Amino acid sequence: QVQLVESGGGLVQAGGSLRLSCSGSGRTFSSYSMGWFRQAPGKEREFVAAISWSSLSTYYLDSVKGRFTVSRDNAKNTVYLQMNSLKPEDTAVYYCAADRERFYSGSQYYTSSYDYWGQGTQVTVSS
Repeated sequence: QVQLVESGGGLVQAGGSLRLSCSGSGRTFSSYSMGWFRQAPGKEREFVAAISWSSLSTYYLDSVKGRFTVSRDNAKNTVYLQMNSLKPEDTAVYYCAADRERFYSGSQYYTSSYDYWGQGTQVTVSS
């Protein structure tokens, strides 16, 4: 079992930056594949970014490529989402999630692939 806690959300103007952190508990955190999702009011939760346990593979939603960067520090049991050039359409609650299995056949894109979720952190981008 792993518990995930997100932090770093807030209110920022368009064009600004935020760095989200997701801290995990447990000795096996480094073996988990990790993802970031977001959910705007009235919309379904959508994939944003993901990173393999080794950091060798990263994946991004097309609309955030070149603006967002996912990374992890397994020694600190933490995954990060650096968000630059933020846009009002990035406004959402952001969630991190952990998958006990390695990503395969596009599994990283689906909420159902993940076993554990954080409580979410609000990101609001004003125009």
